[in-house]
Amino acid sequence: MNEETRTFGYLCPECGKPVTAARDFFTLAAADAAIACECGGSVLRTSYDGKRYRISVPCGLCGGVHTASCAPERMLRGATALACPKTGQFSCFIGDAGTVERQMKELAVLAEKERQDDGGGAFLDNVVMYEVLSELKDIASRPDGITCRCGSGRWKTRVRRAAVDLICADCGGRLRVPAATDRDLDDLCCHMKLVIPGAAPR
Repeated sequence: MNEETRTFGYLCPECGKPVTAARDFFTLAAADAAIACECGGSVLRTSYDGKRYRISVPCGLCGGVHTASCAPERMLRGATALACPKTGQFSCFIGDAGTVERQMKELAVLAEKERQDDGGGAFLDNVVMYEVLSELKDIASRPDGITCRCGSGRWKTRVRRAAVDLICADCGGRLRVPAATDRDLDDLCCHMKLVIPGAAPR
């Protein structure tokens, strides 16, 4: 795949299947783009006003449609994840094909857990959440184990249903640590340290 392309991925709220497709940079800048599920039940749409991209995302987690505004550097470089405001979980991924496909597999697992959950627990997966919290405690105990890009070593946590947010106490930067699947735990265990993507250091 040409490097001048971006792959989009979301979970169709109608049929539950992952939807992925690539669009080149020229198409994204020159005209509105649409990525539809083959079932015909949902369409992801993008538009560009010359300054920012606007994305309309069908959400396979809550069933709604969410909109987001992204700067070109976020849309066209690196990897971007857009969250469902109702569940707090990432529901759309933008990046290279390999990264998006891996994330979509995890999103499908997460959505299936949500469907099977009876809503009786505080967390989507209690075992994974407790293991993630324990691992975060271990990382935090190391010298400079959890820091912010702004240079601060002060942070707080916000525990969600299927993730833990690390929030810089000084600049407000935020790092979301997924905590719903075994893959989430495996990914966290690969890190000796964590850096919150906050404000640029002065």
